[in-house]
Amino acid sequence: MLQIKPIVMTTILACFFIIGCSPITAEKTLSTDGRAPWILIDDFESNADSVPGMGMGAWTHVDVQNETKPFVPNPQIAEVRLETETGNKYLLKKPAADGIVGNRKALGFKALSHEIPVGETYTIYTRVNVEYFPNNHSFGLSNLIAPEISQQNYNAFEPMIRITDKVESDGSRNDGTLMVLSGYKSYSKILNPKTNKSAAPLKPGTWYELWCVVNNARQDAGGQTYDLHVRGGEFLTQHHVFSGAVFRMKREASLKYFMTISNTGPHDAPYGNGGVKYDDIYMASGENLSSPLKVTN
Repeated sequence: MLQIKPIVMTTILACFFIIGCSPITAEKTLSTDGRAPWILIDDFESNADSVPGMGMGAWTHVDVQNETKPFVPNPQIAEVRLETETGNKYLLKKPAADGIVGNRKALGFKALSHEIPVGETYTIYTRVNVEYFPNNHSFGLSNLIAPEISQQNYNAFEPMIRITDKVESDGSRNDGTLMVLSGYKSYSKILNPKTNKSAAPLKPGTWYELWCVVNNARQDAGGQTYDLHVRGGEFLTQHHVFSGAVFRMKREASLKYFMTISNTGPHDAPYGNGGVKYDDIYMASGENLSSPLKVTN
């Protein structure tokens, strides 16, 4: 049976998002080529709750704009589930159960293993998998403290990645292609570097690996930007799919939290209840395009 087996991690300083492709047999491993090692943020495995700083108890999940009618308290779904074919566990994040709309800002966030100071570059790695479309999800990093994240919601983000096929207020429709910030509330699709055209929409049920290289230097020093690398779907190998995406708010402060938002949309034009699966969230200092997951036979 295919499995993903945890092993011990050491300290890392880089901000990488990895989105995985098809199920793999893998174990967590350390870098052996001189790069900073990967540090685990969360992998949602069975022993996580017994490890300090791990498990669902280390996450905050809160609904900060619940407009469900009739009212459903705490409607978002955020729970660890088992991938039966691999034995792997992951976090499923949905704005609400199927058919329930009006839950506008379902937040989930967890402290990074280390803060990313101003002036530093980090890599965050994670794997994501779309449960189904239609949906509206965003995830990334925040430099606010926990109470402020709940108050600021979308404006708590700095680096931010978006998955959605929602219709925008100007009538344009997204198609589920991964997006990054190109300005405040402005998004650009990732690119296929071989065609120099927009990448294909994410394929539901497929794991994608993401490496997000975050430059947290001050803006006048060329920072407050991030690059994204992806493997999965059309990208059979790792590809550099966007350079120079920008922080949402540019507060120039230490990055503290990994955060997610999902949103069912308003009652008169709901976005959908499709979830996103998250797994294997790691960080390392500098630019580290290796994988914390070692493929084994």
